[in-house]
Amino acid sequence: MLGGSRTTGSVGPVVDPIRVTDANDSRLSDYRHLRDADIRRSVEGDEFLIAEGVAVVQRLAVSALDIRSILLTPNRWESMRSSLSHLSCPIYVAEPEIVAGTAGFNLHRGVIASARRPARVALDSVLDRPPSNGTRHRLAVLEGVNDHENLGAIARAARAFGVDALVLDPRCADPYYRRAVRVSMGEMLFLPVVRAEVHEIVVACAERGGESWALTPHPDAENIMDITSGSFGPLALLFGAEGPGLSEASLQAATRRVRIPIVSDVDSLNVGHATAVAFAVTA
Repeated sequence: MLGGSRTTGSVGPVVDPIRVTDANDSRLSDYRHLRDADIRRSVEGDEFLIAEGVAVVQRLAVSALDIRSILLTPNRWESMRSSLSHLSCPIYVAEPEIVAGTAGFNLHRGVIASARRPARVALDSVLDRPPSNGTRHRLAVLEGVNDHENLGAIARAARAFGVDALVLDPRCADPYYRRAVRVSMGEMLFLPVVRAEVHEIVVACAERGGESWALTPHPDAENIMDITSGSFGPLALLFGAEGPGLSEASLQAATRRVRIPIVSDVDSLNVGHATAVAFAVTA
């Protein structure tokens, strides 16, 4: 049986995959020439995102996102059918050469999916929810971070340490770009994303009795390991891009300038690593 579903005893409905034998099949249009499509999406945005790889697609499968379809090779379907059998979206199975011909490159991971992008989240809606750690909201606020791998690493760390939202200024890259989602191991799909200027977040946190800490390697900044904050309002952790770091305006606006102590002959940490340390220290 190709397509549809069947029932097998106590395991419930099992979706039968739809076999595809033509790389030009119109049903695979979401996956066509992905590298070219990535460039377009990173500039213009799109109505859907692409999830690639076993772990990422498995995370997508248990998310709240509206999944459009999944494309995978026969071997990958056999290994993943139990984690995908609850889904109602079309699941296409094609030989590796068909998948590669559709995507425009050899898809070594053997599985890819498309899903409707999450709706943009307002800051107030994040701060009106109970905080993830039970005590105070924490926001990862990024200024000018335009490297997709760094964005993915930051999102993964934010989820691991219970950060409540990722706040991106207008110069930050697309968080739902395929590489960012892949590097996050799918955790980007579970993290509220807010678009706002850094100063707007600083003001919003202050109005709710909170603070904003600007991360900088400057030796005059406070050691983040030594700070005990008495505030239980929201905490915004501000991070700049590789190289330039935070703008002077953001450094001036923050409640505190803080640094992660490292050995003196190392200039700084990669922003992905720095965020993980800051999230862990403030958890």
